[in-house]
Amino acid sequence: MIDEKSLSVFKEMVESFGPAGFELETSRIVKKYVSTFADEVVTDKLGSVIFKVKGEAERPHILVAGHIDEIGFVVSGIDEKTGFLTFNSVGGWFDQSLLSQRVVVRTKSGDLMGVIASKPPHLLQKEEYEKPVTRDKMFIDIGTTSKEETEKRGVRIGDPVVPWSPFQRIMDGRVLMGKAFDDRIGAFITMYTLKKLKEKNVPHPNTVYGAATVQEELGARGASTVPYVVDPDVAIVVEVDIAGDVPGIKPNEAPAKMGKGPSIVTFDASMIPNQNLKEMVIETAEKNKIPYQLTQSARGGTDAGRIHIHKTGCPSIVISVPTRHIHSHVSLASLEDVENTHRLILELLKTLDKKAVETLLPI
Repeated sequence: MIDEKSLSVFKEMVESFGPAGFELETSRIVKKYVSTFADEVVTDKLGSVIFKVKGEAERPHILVAGHIDEIGFVVSGIDEKTGFLTFNSVGGWFDQSLLSQRVVVRTKSGDLMGVIASKPPHLLQKEEYEKPVTRDKMFIDIGTTSKEETEKRGVRIGDPVVPWSPFQRIMDGRVLMGKAFDDRIGAFITMYTLKKLKEKNVPHPNTVYGAATVQEELGARGASTVPYVVDPDVAIVVEVDIAGDVPGIKPNEAPAKMGKGPSIVTFDASMIPNQNLKEMVIETAEKNKIPYQLTQSARGGTDAGRIHIHKTGCPSIVISVPTRHIHSHVSLASLEDVENTHRLILELLKTLDKKAVETLLPI
């Protein structure tokens, strides 16, 4: 079981302010946490945090990675008459999830609360009322009444914005609810697993590197630089998966279900995993009686899409926590799935020695 103290760190992470390109607050939380146990902590020049736990051998280098950036927005303009803010998306948003949601605007003078709004429905013409409101017709209202007043509050073009969504535990604590689960769940599992590896002195025949990567939502940019620091022989990317157990989703569209164990990604638009590594993960799960699910996605990708083609290639796999309502203000995930994902990765790290890694490419 993940202890309450560690879960409080997860709460701090998901509530922190950190859209892609503006991850500093979250990075500092990560660095503070991993500095208590890691043998070495460094950052690259994009801002990803990389931490090392030495094992029984220098090589192979095993990279475990999760990204810490969240989807958000950036101020694109201030209305001349009203002072309301126009905004662009940072990462992928579904327009219909935005209206009436509270947000935090980070300015040079501090944080401002706001709400995403649009023309009142009472004033819409019939043809307007019957159509979805698109993002370009929305604005952020921070309570000001003029451009001058908004600028006096410190707002500028380029200021970042994130959802306001406090973390909660529901269903007797078994279900986690909050923002930025994509992919601070993965980053937290990475941190927690390496912490247990070190604290419990778990034998592992390798050197394990953890990475909290940045700017994944803008094209896996952090995953392009981290491998130059780590020089990985194998990579395990820890992510969220689309939980398909909600109305309107066919099983072949999103096979994973919340509460049924971590999902092993067999295919996505950015990477086909190393097949021998995939089988090794499945065998490890079955041997240790860890529930798992096989999943795929015809669209989207992860940091593994960049890592697996680093230099001459790096055998990679994505292990995910099935999560409902990702890329929205509020996501739901099972604490048991988080714990089982941690268990699976921990068992893998105990077995990935030089000989095992060599079997991944038996050409």
